[in-house]
Amino acid sequence: MKSKVVKRSIVITGHKTSVSLEDAFWEALKAIAEEQDKTLSDLVAEIDATRAQGNLSSAIRLFVLENVRRR
Repeated sequence: MKSKVVKRSIVITGHKTSVSLEDAFWEALKAIAEEQDKTLSDLVAEIDATRAQGNLSSAIRLFVLENVRRR
């Protein structure tokens, strides 16, 4: 099953940026934010602040993957 890549604008730490992710990653990220009682922007800001390297989209995918693996 193919998941369409969707580019969305999000505000993190006061600045607007665009992030391209597949639908499945957006949905998983929203679910994680809800579970942690955080806004999507706050969760993405945390991911952005802790990423070691690579772009933000990759960091988000790795964060979602790690979250799924821990379950």
